[in-house]
Amino acid sequence: MFDYRQLQALATVMEEQSFERAAKRLFLTQSAISQRVRQLEESAGQLLLVRSQPLRLTDAGEKLQRHYHQVTLLQRELLHSLGNNEAEGFTKLTIGLNADTLATWFLDAMHPLLEQSQILLDLRVDDQDQTHQLLKSGDVLGCISASSKPLQGSNAVYLGISRYLALASPGFIHRYFADGVSVAALEQAPAVEFNEKDDLQDNFINRYYPGVQDYPRHRVPSSEAFIELIRRGFAWGMAPDLQMQSLLESGHVQEIAVSHSLEIPLYWHSWNLATQTGQKLTQQLISYCQLHLEQPTVVPTRC
Repeated sequence: MFDYRQLQALATVMEEQSFERAAKRLFLTQSAISQRVRQLEESAGQLLLVRSQPLRLTDAGEKLQRHYHQVTLLQRELLHSLGNNEAEGFTKLTIGLNADTLATWFLDAMHPLLEQSQILLDLRVDDQDQTHQLLKSGDVLGCISASSKPLQGSNAVYLGISRYLALASPGFIHRYFADGVSVAALEQAPAVEFNEKDDLQDNFINRYYPGVQDYPRHRVPSSEAFIELIRRGFAWGMAPDLQMQSLLESGHVQEIAVSHSLEIPLYWHSWNLATQTGQKLTQQLISYCQLHLEQPTVVPTRC
């Protein structure tokens, strides 16, 4: 049987990425936090936390962190069902999602649930192809991913399509694509990418204009600034149509290649926990996305 104070210490160190900040959050000394993590590693008989920058968990550490978060949620719901006063207060939901989903529809989807329940959101932002790792490591209880393949012990529910358009300002198009989009033009025209994991621009080029060797690119890790750089005429980039509708209608941005888009399927992944909060969250996301995201006749798969 593991000591849950020790499990809490490990999880808090990972959330804060610091022994010192974890100690302040739990109202303990830094040496007490370090001792609890060491004692947990002794109980497990192996290393759980790699003391690197950033801190990272071993495979065993990921399993224990995932167990702690799941049991914490189950325990809160059990106390609530028993009418225990300890169940009063907020329930924290840790969710992994990509920046575009957060910037477009996620908060609208969550609005009714936040109104009805005492929930705190702890959102972890990563690329839609990378959020799976957040679930695997136990950092989140659920994630929105482009992959249809559930992890062992979890399930995946289809949400809908996020459509990405290749966009630029009229002035940018006149400067770089006056004779149309071509391999040669794309090798000269600056693109913008969100971070090193953002492969949407590469995917667009590989699908529609194979042969491009390389191209200049900005790197802007902010959804709002990413769009602003395109609007100001300094780059072309792939952006969700939901986010760009007003700029398209006003003419501030245009598609560089009409009818050439990327359709990214989105899935909600969560651990198989029989909790009311988890079930409400899943149902709310499904209900919202069925109304607001594109729903193809055949559900796509992407592993």
